[in-house]
Amino acid sequence: MRKLIASGIAISALVLSQQTGAADPISSQTQMVLVKTITGAISPKSVLASNSGLISAHNMMYNHSVTIYDAKTFELTKTIPDSVVLSDFGFSKYSGVYKGAPVEGAYSPDGKYLYFTNYAMYGKGLKKEGHDTCSPSSGYDKSFLSRVDLSTFAIDAVYPVGAVPKVVKVTPDNKHILVSNWCSYTVTVISTETQKTVADVKIGRYPRGISISSDSAFAYVAEMGGKNVHKIDLGDFSQTLIPIGTNPRALELSPDGKTLYATLNLSGKVIAWDLENNKAIKSVTTGKSARSLAIASDGSALFVVNFRSSTVSKVATSTMKVIQTVKVCSEPIGVTYDSSTSNTWVACYGGSIKVFANR
Repeated sequence: MRKLIASGIAISALVLSQQTGAADPISSQTQMVLVKTITGAISPKSVLASNSGLISAHNMMYNHSVTIYDAKTFELTKTIPDSVVLSDFGFSKYSGVYKGAPVEGAYSPDGKYLYFTNYAMYGKGLKKEGHDTCSPSSGYDKSFLSRVDLSTFAIDAVYPVGAVPKVVKVTPDNKHILVSNWCSYTVTVISTETQKTVADVKIGRYPRGISISSDSAFAYVAEMGGKNVHKIDLGDFSQTLIPIGTNPRALELSPDGKTLYATLNLSGKVIAWDLENNKAIKSVTTGKSARSLAIASDGSALFVVNFRSSTVSKVATSTMKVIQTVKVCSEPIGVTYDSSTSNTWVACYGGSIKVFANR
């Protein structure tokens, strides 16, 4: 049987086809082809595939909304305002309606919910909006994580987190929600059972990207203001450091969990890290300011947006070489891969979404 080298190890074509469907081509052997440009009242900081038919775009404070699209038809399904009455959720010290600023999202493993972070909240009593340059001593207002019930497309829960929350992830076992707090230098860990915070884990300057192992035992958090990824044991919240490189931003794990991929923003690189031997495998330059990262469901290809190069690059994990670069838009900032269609969606901060088929 023909073998492929993917994620730093040998994976057979049979295994890859079992993961994605026997008729599906291997992602690293396809090319991105633009099939749709979506516009409207959007300013997407990120996009996210549910892998079951939905794509969400998180539109910051510029539009105060999350927009939901049909993954197959690309049609707008719902526009969800980010506004909430915090007192309705038990936060009695807040009076009136508060608006948010959606940054990133995460779908629950059971497909019932979409969680999204709010860069800041706006309303009575909140006077110091967050900033990109900050520390815990800056005194910026803390924010909230919102939960959308996907049966009604309405916000049905909110959770207090730190200042300027960025990435949110749900563990595959659906027991914990993790949120990286940019200005608080922490990761908030929330129990889905109690709906309460169970830990605030100290990270360091500017925690951002999060990836979680398939067995829900470990979380990997990028310290973007440093050189490390923090490996957090989700049993006791102890940490070990992975010296992955300067300015790590976004993280993805290979399907077998043996390789961690990270974008290194300042150098414009994507790096593959061998988790078993704790060493770098290889890195590749993709463009200026490598930002968000996505991985194909078969693990054979990565997709990275290069913010200052206005491009999206496709990288073969078998060789860690760029196999395609497409001029996509000014300031591409988010990317997601939808396993239900094998399409790649790119968020353009200026107000559009580009959809690419992988053919």
